[in-house]
Amino acid sequence: MTKGARFGAALVILLLTTAPGHASSCQDSIDRVQAQADAIITNRAAQGPWRPESLAATRNYQPTPRSIAAAEGAGNGSHIGRALNALDRARAAERSGNIARCNAALNKAKRALAVAASDLQSN
Repeated sequence: MTKGARFGAALVILLLTTAPGHASSCQDSIDRVQAQADAIITNRAAQGPWRPESLAATRNYQPTPRSIAAAEGAGNGSHIGRALNALDRARAAERSGNIARCNAALNKAKRALAVAASDLQSN
């Protein structure tokens, strides 16, 4: 076998055995729904009254969408909290390769965010 043929064969084997880094069809949807959740949390924070810094903020913890939502009074029982929980389930399903379960969790997150957005507009 010539060097060129060996190189070509090695390249084909490498390409066939390399796992794609972002091939999941669910990850793009997760990113879009997360962006919607982030926008709703940001809008809610902007519309609300000023609040003092939390203990976590004074300890230099990096804020997360969940911690910001909780600080704004939108914890796990709220529609935003439910959407964030559904997004966590979607990520777990995506990691396990269960696209159907991922899509079902994303649909729950979208419904919860729709209610949260309508609540935000009515205030």
